[in-house]
Amino acid sequence: MAIQPGDIVLNYSIKTGSAGNTTASNAASSLGKYVSTTEIASGVLYNLFPTLTGDQNSSGASDYKCVFVRNKHSTLTLIAPVVWLTGLTASSTTYSIGLDSNPASLVGASAAQAALIATTANAPAGVTFSAPTTKSAGIALGDLPPLSCIALWVKRKANDTGALASDSITLALDGDTRA
Repeated sequence: MAIQPGDIVLNYSIKTGSAGNTTASNAASSLGKYVSTTEIASGVLYNLFPTLTGDQNSSGASDYKCVFVRNKHSTLTLIAPVVWLTGLTASSTTYSIGLDSNPASLVGASAAQAALIATTANAPAGVTFSAPTTKSAGIALGDLPPLSCIALWVKRKANDTGALASDSITLALDGDTRA
């Protein structure tokens, strides 16, 4: 059976532990190193970044979060996946994404699966950010083998603009499959 949409998920990252896919996490703790056991709920407010304060907005603060694209299929590779941003709202912030320099790995790998940052204000080393809004301009992740994951960083930058009640983006992903 071909890979189904539910086979490809986003998981938070976790700074602690000794291997991937062993520890639960949340948005606040999603600062790199390993894939957590916690999938990110789609369509939930503040599922990655918290509310931006007035001080953060006026200072032009940047925040970084690490998420993992995970292939839960047990036998099929996700071929040539690409990720891009959709659903951008009129915003007091801008968003961009970047691929971690670590290659795809089995979800339970013991070697670090992503860069690690101390706080959300620290940019991850070796990550180049862009803001693709179409599949053709998207970031190529490389083939994602079965039961594997790859780290993706999301950057939010405040633009010192007026307050908004809601601000959102969606990460879109498309790839191919055999069978």
